[in-house]
Amino acid sequence: MISFGAFSDRKVREAEAAKLTRFFTLDDRSAAFDSLRIGNAWSREYYDGLFHLPLRAAADVPLVSLVFVQSQEGNTGADNPEDLGGGPVDKHLIYEGLSRVAADAVRAGAKTAQGEETFFSVWHPELVALRRALGLPRHPAQIVVTGSGCIDLDRSMHFNAPDVPVYVLSTPGGCEKLAHAASRRPSMELVPMQEKDLRTPLEYLRRERGIRRVSAIGGRTTASALIDAGLIQDLCRTTTSQSAGDPDTPLYVGKHPPAMSLIVRKRGTDPEYPILFEHLALHDNR
Repeated sequence: MISFGAFSDRKVREAEAAKLTRFFTLDDRSAAFDSLRIGNAWSREYYDGLFHLPLRAAADVPLVSLVFVQSQEGNTGADNPEDLGGGPVDKHLIYEGLSRVAADAVRAGAKTAQGEETFFSVWHPELVALRRALGLPRHPAQIVVTGSGCIDLDRSMHFNAPDVPVYVLSTPGGCEKLAHAASRRPSMELVPMQEKDLRTPLEYLRRERGIRRVSAIGGRTTASALIDAGLIQDLCRTTTSQSAGDPDTPLYVGKHPPAMSLIVRKRGTDPEYPILFEHLALHDNR
């Protein structure tokens, strides 16, 4: 496995070299929401405005945003999210950009987090500068959710990035399985959770570790559980023009689809990767 420094340098070069096109705003209803408005001159040019993160008063858990890309049929399952056809602007401006630039942590399932070169941060120099301007550390903390504790720590960049906290949310059995490995990694902390209780570990991270905002990616089962628990505040959803992904893999697989309100809707202008981006506020309808 390459070093984290070499990995980081390559990701920055890739982001800087990407040929990005601009979004065009189709519908903007952001004035109806109490939101944190973020951006700099570069991001405003490509995103066609400021990026809005809804706020919520007096929360005992972090503010959690979902980030998904889906095919034109609504499929989200794919070995590589890029296979769904979002293209460079979705990857570098949204997925690895504005959706997590203000996040204290990025949450992923164990399958999404596995990989020698998998680590979730912002990489484009303009977004790195925006994150710095927001007073945040260079990289967000990493949150990995695993019920079984079956993670190859030695082959995952998540657990080999110096000075970046990694919180592993797992069942008591999973925590026991990972206890020895965690004892040898000062940046890694095990956070016990019951199988269906996602609120308690999030309360702990908010109260004890100062995690105020989380960007949650991948893992539609866990994403649906978070929605059903009323823990998601907004959704960044990119719909591509491609027929792709594993069939019948919609974002939400719960029993009570959430009520959603549009914040903004934007059209990508890259003719090779036509995409529709929607930022939606979710409402707890339990």
